[in-house]
Amino acid sequence: MIGSHIKVLIVDDSAVVRQTLSEVLESDRLIKVIGTAMDPIFALKKIQEERPDVIISDVEMPRMDGLSFLKQIMSEKQPIPIVICSSKTETGSENALKALEYGAVDIIQKPKLGTKEFLEESKVRICDAVKAAYHAKVRPLPQYSSPPVQPKLTADVILPKPEPIAGNLETTEKIIVVGASTGGTEALREFLEVLPVDAPGIVIVQHMPEHFTTAFAKRLDGLCKISVKEAEDNDTVLRGRALIAPGNKHTLLKRAGARYYVEVKDGPLVCRHRPSVDVLFRSAARYAGKNAVAVIMTGMGDDGSRGMKELHEVGAYTIAQDEATCVVFGMPNEAIKVGAVDIVLPLPKIALEVLRRAY
Repeated sequence: MIGSHIKVLIVDDSAVVRQTLSEVLESDRLIKVIGTAMDPIFALKKIQEERPDVIISDVEMPRMDGLSFLKQIMSEKQPIPIVICSSKTETGSENALKALEYGAVDIIQKPKLGTKEFLEESKVRICDAVKAAYHAKVRPLPQYSSPPVQPKLTADVILPKPEPIAGNLETTEKIIVVGASTGGTEALREFLEVLPVDAPGIVIVQHMPEHFTTAFAKRLDGLCKISVKEAEDNDTVLRGRALIAPGNKHTLLKRAGARYYVEVKDGPLVCRHRPSVDVLFRSAARYAGKNAVAVIMTGMGDDGSRGMKELHEVGAYTIAQDEATCVVFGMPNEAIKVGAVDIVLPLPKIALEVLRRAY
């Protein structure tokens, strides 16, 4: 149970961003902004005066850049969880991904004025990121709510629940579907890096803001034996390739004859997310059925649990990451609780189990 408040410190050189973030966070009764700072030097002084539970920090600031600030915080024996608040520029995206490598818990996109719907969805995303960071298991670097703004929707708003598949699939090709959230960027890297070049086709939903998924996919593509790309509408799901759902778009698995492909589409938030793991998993239950192998990884909340249950019911093989290796044991735990999971494994063993079941 969360205490009286989650105490947050905001670090950003823009007064407008500091004010906007403060207003967004203070709208949630579980969150209290205890201070703001225009750069990391001021932030370090404020931390000495009152220690926050979570820090929201930009990565591009004067006097000390956000990455150096992050490294300093993460080098403490008991580091403070940090959420990176970054612009959607190419440089901002690259630095934000580096921050995740150095131990940042999550990325949020800088809020901006826009339509009422945009501001409401931003509020949901930002407040949820802070709550996830509060619950995250943050490890030091080695020495080298208020009521929801809008209803919590299910995958029903994107596609209806699948009917049981009668075994008349026109292909036996295995498909891997993966869902992850807080802590997932590094978990996915560890999972994908060990896969061979002929691994079955993979479709991934990682909760991440718009534009950051492009840089994330490029980073993974340079590290892995398989190719990795941000999914585009009608992309074929191929052996030796992973498709990552673009931020702010739902991604569904579809099938035409023996060909699997993805549909990338707009739609409302599902389980407070877009892309949603539930949407991907439900589509996999409908179009792949028992040919799917599904993995649910570290993350806050319950996105993916219903979809994984539907996959389990149609004969897919389902895997959850264990608590010990999760940054936040939320999504896997919810899937386990509803009886959707065949096996629970530590992160280093998931890839081998996926390959064992997919060949």
